[in-house]
Amino acid sequence: MDWLVYLLRCSDGSLYCGVTNNLEKRVAKHSTGKGAKYTRSRLPVELAWQSSTTDRSTALKAEYYIKQQSKADKELLTAGSGPVCQALHDSFGII
Repeated sequence: MDWLVYLLRCSDGSLYCGVTNNLEKRVAKHSTGKGAKYTRSRLPVELAWQSSTTDRSTALKAEYYIKQQSKADKELLTAGSGPVCQALHDSFGII
């Protein structure tokens, strides 16, 4: 089963990063307020970006890497460009 790293855009414009092996179910949980505590108070949320990888470990490492990046770099990632895209490809083989 593939694991996915994803970014959600929250109602306040912030970006939330997470991992899952069932994206549709996870986004639905976030959207109903039963997902992460961070997104509960920032509804509604919408999927801004996603990428798959073959294992949970790689997905978690990529998630950690993305969370360390600036908002500007995450915005570039949602557009499919910028240094974060290249680093994710080079380091984790995703995108």
